[in-house]
Amino acid sequence: MDILETLKTLASESGFAGFFSIDGLKNLVMILISFFLLYLGIKRKFEPLLLVGIAFGCLLVNVSNFFSGGESSAEALYHPELWDAFLDHDSEFYHSYGHIMANGGLLDILYIGVKSGLYPSLIFLGVGAMTDFAPLLANPKSLLLGAAAQMGVFLAFFGAVCLGFTGEEAASIGIIGGADGPTAIFLTTRLAPHLLGPIAIAAYSYMALIPMIQPFFMNLLTTEKERKVVMTQNRKVSKTEKIIFPIVVAVFVILLLPSTAPLIGCLMLGNLWKECGVTERLSDTVQNALMNIVTVFLGISVGATTVGSRFLNLQTVGIIVLGLTAFCFSTIGGLLVGKLMYKLSGGKINPLIGSAGVSAVPMAARVSQIEGQKANPKNFLLMHAMGPNVAGVIGSAIAAGFLLAVFK
Repeated sequence: MDILETLKTLASESGFAGFFSIDGLKNLVMILISFFLLYLGIKRKFEPLLLVGIAFGCLLVNVSNFFSGGESSAEALYHPELWDAFLDHDSEFYHSYGHIMANGGLLDILYIGVKSGLYPSLIFLGVGAMTDFAPLLANPKSLLLGAAAQMGVFLAFFGAVCLGFTGEEAASIGIIGGADGPTAIFLTTRLAPHLLGPIAIAAYSYMALIPMIQPFFMNLLTTEKERKVVMTQNRKVSKTEKIIFPIVVAVFVILLLPSTAPLIGCLMLGNLWKECGVTERLSDTVQNALMNIVTVFLGISVGATTVGSRFLNLQTVGIIVLGLTAFCFSTIGGLLVGKLMYKLSGGKINPLIGSAGVSAVPMAARVSQIEGQKANPKNFLLMHAMGPNVAGVIGSAIAAGFLLAVFK
């Protein structure tokens, strides 16, 4: 008899018992989605460094929520209700990281780095150390292409407002158009943290799909003659210019939009370490060791927000659609300004580099190179496209800072 009771207890407390509830079915669907994301990251190599971590975080949180009690279970790795209290102005645990540390699971504790903005800022530190701003300095007009590629951010924002999203939610959805995952996470954790899961998944998915999405618009909006244009070599940028640039940008942009300080400050500090010539060890550390460590924590903790009971709804579908719209129109904006610059320059600028104005470095620039060489094997657009590409990094951070200043 004792054996039967023991078996019944084990069966009732097993995670498999959760299969037979509505939330359990939602968790099962999310587990299947995590398998698909793992396939995209491992087999198709779509942003694998982040997508594999996000997918496995999704898998962990939904498997752990099969235990009796669902998301409120002590065994769960992530507890959305703790974060609800964290964000509730009327709760005694409002903005209490101590409460999260004392009562949360592993993924709750890792998520603190996302909520505080630590992980996105450290990612920007590494990105800055890996970025060469020389193409932008050699051709400052690239800033226009980076700015134009933010068009999708604001179009998607207005679209989201028309669909009933709040201003804060619409701003977080619109920033997907910048094709900058850390910026999207940074803004969303401040304005609409309850939407972090679908927004992060959309942002990184569309970044990974750049080689599939952008060529369609590049061929649609440009002529064969325009795509064949061979651009002349950029001027050589001095070391002094490279050192002064991050300092000037940091001062100007942070004074203009103080809310951009964490992102722009870290981006420019990382770049200064790279260019100044006396901090090679620091530059190497943030490019490699620190970047890898933060990527591990960021991916897993973002994946943890995809709890089935909260992720699977019509709102998520709307975010995915609006995110794709934002990304497409950002690409279109860059291409249209590229065509304008082609006309004004007398045919000396290849408009394909305009699509690189989105913030996905260096993937968008590589797509410009590939499409340019398809039209003309003598085309070498990579360094020319890197100008608007790195301008897009700055542009997306400024767009996020503007939206944060308006709605925070």
